[in-house]
Amino acid sequence: MKKGKYELGRMLGEGNFGKVKFARRVDTGEAFAVKILDRKRILDLKITEQIEREITTLKLLKHPNVVRLHEVSASKAKIYMILEYVNGGELFDKIESMGRLSEQFGLKIFQQLIDGISYCHDKGVYHRDLKPENVLVDAMGKIKISDFGLSALSQQLWNDGLLHTTCGSPHYVAPEVLLNKGYDGAMSDIWSCGVILYVILTGTLPFDDQNLAFLYQKIFKGATQIPNWLSPGAQNLLRRILDPNPRTRINVVEIKEDSWFKQNYAPAIPYDDDDMYIDDVSLSVKEPVDADEHRNKSTLINAFQLIGMSSYFDLSGFFEKEDVSERKIRFTSNYPPKDVYKKIEDLVTEMGFQVQRGNGKLKVIQPTRGCSCPRSAGSLSVAAEVFELSPSLYVVELRKASGDSSLYRQLCSKISDKLSAYKSVPLLKMHSRMTALKTI
Repeated sequence: MKKGKYELGRMLGEGNFGKVKFARRVDTGEAFAVKILDRKRILDLKITEQIEREITTLKLLKHPNVVRLHEVSASKAKIYMILEYVNGGELFDKIESMGRLSEQFGLKIFQQLIDGISYCHDKGVYHRDLKPENVLVDAMGKIKISDFGLSALSQQLWNDGLLHTTCGSPHYVAPEVLLNKGYDGAMSDIWSCGVILYVILTGTLPFDDQNLAFLYQKIFKGATQIPNWLSPGAQNLLRRILDPNPRTRINVVEIKEDSWFKQNYAPAIPYDDDDMYIDDVSLSVKEPVDADEHRNKSTLINAFQLIGMSSYFDLSGFFEKEDVSERKIRFTSNYPPKDVYKKIEDLVTEMGFQVQRGNGKLKVIQPTRGCSCPRSAGSLSVAAEVFELSPSLYVVELRKASGDSSLYRQLCSKISDKLSAYKSVPLLKMHSRMTALKTI
């Protein structure tokens, strides 16, 4: 399939509002990733501002450690983002497969992460959703920061010089962001980088709890154990970054002066402004569409916004938009966790998978020879979390760790159709309860 000067090829990923395909520029033979966004789906999900912000931000950034946007074009139904092709996948997948990275390799990754985020800050861009899922790693170990959908520009600072939109991912969000009193975008990004460094070096999260309220308490206190088997330099830098007080937390300049950080450090050089052939067309996601065409047919509930209504903290602004990606969906259900897992087990068994229970988890494995399972040649790893919002209302979150995206979407569709809530239930006293499902 040909689109303009690009020849589109295999599918690289599939999300709630579009697909990513491999592409090759016909005249040069260069490889790219084409993000194909569905306008109607964007309107349905009410993420117009998020997409336009990502496009605007990526046009500003030209750095070896930030994924590059080369061109944008649009038709009445689709938006095409021509992006740099990164052939190694997500940092999340690399850590998951290896358990943890060596300190030497981890430092190399972290140096590039700091280089990239430092450049973004110099350009007045604050990412606000840094996590291993949003860091791509190529085959040579070079990283690219991606997914700027929740980013903010310096023009969005209030008169007090701070940002005030509470957003991010729970385990990686800085404590000052949760306070909902304004925060320094650069310092909050540094905190997230520190969490990523901890995950890289240890294979575990520095702050974790099944109860989100308790998780936030740990983040506020900076309550984490740094393994003593890490080198003294790594331990010291982690402590200075994971300082819950942003006024005393180490900043980018100080990180670059740290003796452990400076080992074999070679700063990346930003690209020249003219080293791009980006199409600077004025683009608006919104197009005149018949009202019936983009009316929401279902409601996506943000569990963290609802949990933010808890009396523990004022987190009502948490996630200004639903975190929609090819890796995660959320929906409400009237079934309690026990019934949710039983129905999931019944459903995946009907699809031809074999199911095993143990240690509070449910595992789905590749069927035996001769068993018919749709597109089961590759493995699939999905995590499910159930949040209790009231005695009769729950939020089910399905998240793909790895595996076939098409099969994942098919599985999610069947599960949400079977378990979604069909009646409105008033919210009572807020609780949060999370349990995990791992399918392999």
